Amino acid sequence: MAPLVRRRWAPLGEPPALPQKAKHREKVSVAAALWLAPARDRLGLFTQTLVNGYFNNERVAGFLQALLRQLPGPLLVVWDGGPMHKGDPLRAVMAEAEGRLVLERLVAYGADLMPVEQLGTWLKYDRLPNFAPRDAHHLDAVVRDELQVARGDQERLKNFFHASRLPLPRALLF
Repeated sequence: MAPLVRRRWAPLGEPPALPQKAKHREKVSVAAALWLAPARDRLGLFTQTLVNGYFNNERVAGFLQALLRQLPGPLLVVWDGGPMHKGDPLRAVMAEAEGRLVLERLVAYGADLMPVEQLGTWLKYDRLPNFAPRDAHHLDAVVRDELQVARGDQERLKNFFHASRLPLPRALLF
């Protein structure tokens, strides 16, 4: 809930105030999937947020089920080897998907390989610095609005892929 503070302009000797709630453990968790269409002609963004929750393997399984409903055809999911990406709930989704879903694991902490990590960096450092939300629901609404902005910007989505070190042939990204 505390804002990432960046330089702000204010009269000399009058530092700007960023009112915030202190001693609260409220938060918003975001799950996101950046996808590349089979024709390689467009990128997409699928997201889900949780207010005062976190994405464990059961919630990640629900996220994958929603993604499968949203996108037709087979899906190749490339993600890290974190604990939320393992376990019985994910095995159940794999069985239910009947071959439509392939999970490709990377190293557990390979954030530089993940294009979706660039989305998180963009949110935190470009769109939300100096933002002090009233509560977690206010933060959730603003985060969802910003994700909608990213969803509609093909150039930005392409830049998230290019900024990662994912070993994808750049020709696939037009």
